[in-house]
Amino acid sequence: MKTYRNPVWPEAMADPFVLRHDGVYYAYGTAPGAADGRQVPVLRSPDLVTWEALGHALLPIGATDYWAPEVASHDGRFTMYYSAGSNPEGTDQKLRAAVADHPAGPFVDSGKLLVPDRPFAIDAHPFRAADGQWYLFYCVDFLETADDWRIGTGIVVDRLVDMTTLAGDARIVVRPHEDWHVFRKGRAMYGAVYDWHTVEGAAVLCHGGRYYCFYSGGAWERENYGVSWVVADDPLGPYTRPEGGHEALLMRTPGGGDLLGPGHNSFTVGPDGRTWIVYHAWDRARTARRMCIDRLDWVDGKPATNGPTWTEQPAP
Repeated sequence: MKTYRNPVWPEAMADPFVLRHDGVYYAYGTAPGAADGRQVPVLRSPDLVTWEALGHALLPIGATDYWAPEVASHDGRFTMYYSAGSNPEGTDQKLRAAVADHPAGPFVDSGKLLVPDRPFAIDAHPFRAADGQWYLFYCVDFLETADDWRIGTGIVVDRLVDMTTLAGDARIVVRPHEDWHVFRKGRAMYGAVYDWHTVEGAAVLCHGGRYYCFYSGGAWERENYGVSWVVADDPLGPYTRPEGGHEALLMRTPGGGDLLGPGHNSFTVGPDGRTWIVYHAWDRARTARRMCIDRLDWVDGKPATNGPTWTEQPAP
């Protein structure tokens, strides 16, 4: 039996997104750019376990930081959604789209800001529903409170009119609402100081006719980072929370394990026909966030995984 062991790629590969195209897997992530200025490393694999580097896929636009790329295939072309900015704290990140004729690139920026009326927008996740309609899930900041919502970064969804144009009618998917969602207490933002909370990194699956939006909550630098979900009957919501949300329900830092802060995941179908979750996690020394994979199952109608794993596992 073929096995694998996490991480499945030895170098930094945060916020990993995997696109399956013509039976081949392509992975994109947040990592340092190339010497020639190109951004977004792209990897290729036949099986989700053995990966080779193809270089960097995105032609730069003059920013210093490029975050969380995801790629959609539509009508023979490929659209990469990503955010870019140059503030060391990342507070000026804006969502953009770049296009290419091949999943390995080169991707050329479209010249459009996807959410021009927001000072901060990150973590775009394109999702195509069964009827063919595309949606874009992404993150923005919220400074007002209501019910049990916390101030901080949350996830919204909007319909895509075309692959680089949003309808302009964003709906709230999930905002931070639990103690484990804390990003940083006493954070200076927008001219004030807040106990900042974060939910980010949307990834959507349709199961049993319902839409599950998985998200990562907490601080990406720390052990409280983990993956949970909300669910709706329509991609635009409204989304409801499952019971037990006082902790990350799908994946969180295990006691005594070798991997810390698992999160910002994507999903893909493996060679075995099963659904696999692709995510990043820190090593114990916190030298880098590296790409990991584990199988996703449905147990009593709920998503479940034995990840994060760091020992030998059956390969897809």
